[in-house]
Amino acid sequence: MTISAPVLCLASASPRRRALLASIGVPVTVQPCDIDETPLADELATAYVHRLAVAKAQAAVPLTNLPTLGSDTAVVVDGRILGKPMDAEEGAEMLQLLSGRQHEVLTAVAVSGPLGMLSCCVTTQVTMRVIEADEIAAYWRTGEPADKAGGYAIQGLAAIFVKEIQGSHSAVVGLPLFETTHLLRRQGVPIWQRGSR
Repeated sequence: MTISAPVLCLASASPRRRALLASIGVPVTVQPCDIDETPLADELATAYVHRLAVAKAQAAVPLTNLPTLGSDTAVVVDGRILGKPMDAEEGAEMLQLLSGRQHEVLTAVAVSGPLGMLSCCVTTQVTMRVIEADEIAAYWRTGEPADKAGGYAIQGLAAIFVKEIQGSHSAVVGLPLFETTHLLRRQGVPIWQRGSR
């Protein structure tokens, strides 16, 4: 099988976003961009993820002649943005916050191309079952939650904690495919390329 040439520059090191783009036949070149992800004072979660998605896409523009895609995901509970846990203690605190209740997952996507910068933000409601302390400790030991917003991966071992989801599953993984496809098509990026999977 021939491998299609990249049609998009992904401004992220996330293997999950790369895999999601491959699933819709979009071969990418990867150009991770180091962006300060510290929330601004009084910054709303929607503005935060949108700002980071745009900043990532903009940072990759000078490094490629392809359209660029930046994205950012945040888990939000009680208005608090949960990023990636720094250690086991913070990871446990995050899952305790999420246990037995609903939270929001916000994912913003920005695509730079012929039409300038196009972007969107998708909100998904996720409800967790009660997660016992020993499960939280065991889950941390798997290594999976260490680099995940909110300290869990819905597409991985933490799927057993998820009672209900309202919205886009792929957005919780890292990229809302319905909305992303719309942005890519507007920028002239082809999908369903053979050999990209």
